Amino acid sequence: MSEPDAAAPSEPSAEPGADTGAARRSRRRQHVGGGDGARARGRHRGGADERFGATVDALGAIARDGAGVSASVIDTSTGRALLAVDDTLVQPVASLGRILLLIEVAAQLEDGRLHGDRLQRMARDTATGAGLWQFLQEPTMQVPDLATLVGATADAWAMNALLSSIGIDAVRERAEGLGIDRTALIDRIRDRRGPDDAPDASVAPTGELAWLMRGLALGEVVDEAVSNRVLGWLSLASDTTLVAGSFGLDPLAHRALDHGLQAVVVTGSSTGVRAEAGILRGPGSSVSYAVTVTFDDATLQQRLAVVEALRTLGTEVLEAVHAPSYR
Repeated sequence: MSEPDAAAPSEPSAEPGADTGAARRSRRRQHVGGGDGARARGRHRGGADERFGATVDALGAIARDGAGVSASVIDTSTGRALLAVDDTLVQPVASLGRILLLIEVAAQLEDGRLHGDRLQRMARDTATGAGLWQFLQEPTMQVPDLATLVGATADAWAMNALLSSIGIDAVRERAEGLGIDRTALIDRIRDRRGPDDAPDASVAPTGELAWLMRGLALGEVVDEAVSNRVLGWLSLASDTTLVAGSFGLDPLAHRALDHGLQAVVVTGSSTGVRAEAGILRGPGSSVSYAVTVTFDDATLQQRLAVVEALRTLGTEVLEAVHAPSYR
């Protein structure tokens, strides 16, 4: 992975009929596994390099407590699988599907369909989620700047504005053209999801996400220019609270090599969902990874157990990139 090229610079209280956490989890199970509990939770089958023993134990522990777990780690240069835990299981990944949106935005900027376009902040695009645009005075922004906000802070308003302009069908067609069959951005970011809305903004299997990140690292997603533009946006991501929390990098400035490390990280978080996809380049090798956990987010202890398991994966990913690649 070359150094990324920079692009141009809580839910409301429940009411009668409100979409409760239990209802959302039930609809997620129906969407992901057709209501089949065994599929929704996964069977936790797969393989692992001996370096990922602690990760398998940590993910297995939260899986035994009822979490749905999926993980994939691959050597970026060789494509060799280092970890595969239910990596074909499709699970909700919150806003992590924004990767697909950014790919389409980058492709349209490169082919000239988008250029100096400015998008207006509209009431239909508002959501009190992540991001900065909702706190800024500027009512319009150029497309590259909105993509920068999406990459850096998973900005809900910017993501919705781009999606409204480009259209979800274009994002879906681009994914299909890239051979991405099961990863999908299926809805805008919403404060509350009603019975007629998609249960989550996006879904994905970790195996496909890890390969998508590898393709970006190798410059193979659409072409090198598109891949580098997307990596430039994603390299600004400020959320390093999950897997990347074990890398020891500055969460607000990790674009350049730091102690021989360089990371590109994308996270997705919502009630009962923690997901991350990324690339970590190290002194010995580079890995591409993805992990998703769906869980009963009823207590802080349950949430912290998930974060701890993801940090365990991060520690072993960090150790892996200090070792050379083996074909």
